[in-house]
Amino acid sequence: MTDVVFMLGTRPVTVAEALLALGAAALLLLIVLAIGLWRAGRKRAFEAGEQAMRAEELESRIAEFARLQSESAGRMQTLTEVLGGRQADLARVVSERLDTVSHRLGEGMTNAARATNESLGQLHERLAVVDAAQARLAELSSHMVTLKDVLANKQARGAYGQGRMEAIVADGLPKNAYQFQLTLSNGKRPDCAVYLPGDDRPLLIDAKFPLESVTAFREAQTDETRRAAAQRLRQDIAKHVSDISESYFLPGETQDVALMFVPSESVYADLHEHFDDVVQKAFRARVLLVSPSLLMLAIQVLQAIVKDARMREQTDVIRAEVGKLMADVVRLRERALKLQTHFAQASDDVGQVLISADKISRRGGQIEALEIETPEAPREERREIPAPLGLKFGAAE
Repeated sequence: MTDVVFMLGTRPVTVAEALLALGAAALLLLIVLAIGLWRAGRKRAFEAGEQAMRAEELESRIAEFARLQSESAGRMQTLTEVLGGRQADLARVVSERLDTVSHRLGEGMTNAARATNESLGQLHERLAVVDAAQARLAELSSHMVTLKDVLANKQARGAYGQGRMEAIVADGLPKNAYQFQLTLSNGKRPDCAVYLPGDDRPLLIDAKFPLESVTAFREAQTDETRRAAAQRLRQDIAKHVSDISESYFLPGETQDVALMFVPSESVYADLHEHFDDVVQKAFRARVLLVSPSLLMLAIQVLQAIVKDARMREQTDVIRAEVGKLMADVVRLRERALKLQTHFAQASDDVGQVLISADKISRRGGQIEALEIETPEAPREERREIPAPLGLKFGAAE
């Protein structure tokens, strides 16, 4: 019993101590179990009391529910009868409403069908217009393709620009004020030469333009290709301006200013927007870039100058014609005065005629007032007798 079983820290524990500890633990466990059983029994008794109270409450509620159920059954019977009458009224009202709605729906469908037919008719008309427009668009597309083919060819594109320039010049100036494809003393042939009044030196117009570099600049996708295309465009325009200044500026033979025709307003706008330095360089070289609208404006100004010069040339003729016109006016005035004299004389003659007519009228009244009685002639015949007296009065007059 004194044998050591294990060490608890530094203290040895013997068999007797271990058994004593086990017994104490068993006793404590029994006490705990007894307390737990007592509490459980008490709890079950409390729960049984509560269940009894709940059962009594449930029975009273069931009785109340039965009573309410019987009352509800009576009310449901009454409600059923009321609902039956209301259902009949509702069915009648719904039937009337359905008839009204059906009638209105029929009218609405008729009106909608009529409106749909009218809309379809208008739609057919618009589709016909759209078909015609589509046909015109197809024709325009074919023309655009043809124009693109023309612009793709350098010679055809040059002919197109020259033709447009010639049309603008020919529409605005008389035939003796311009000449196409004039041969200069150096053998060069500008596209157009415009003659100013009082000056034998023509103003030269060149219709050729480097459009390939412009197209490459517009179609550039990257900054590098765009810079390369811009550099190429600057070089092409500078070379063309240099060719014009070297070929068309002949002292004493041509004007010291030339025009380079740009056949497109959009290309002209791009040049002024992105290449203002090129335009300024051409201006310093006395080569002016003009678009179709600016060329038309310049031609109108030249037309006014030519018209003014012709008016100055025809001054003597105009003076002679004005003198003749004044002589005609004087002659017309003299003839009008003569006609006025004739009219005055005729007016006097008419006045004298009216005076004589008034006197004749008064004499006739006096003759009618005479009363000459004869036994053999009636009163009506006596009015015809004073004719000799009328002759007598006329002789006295």
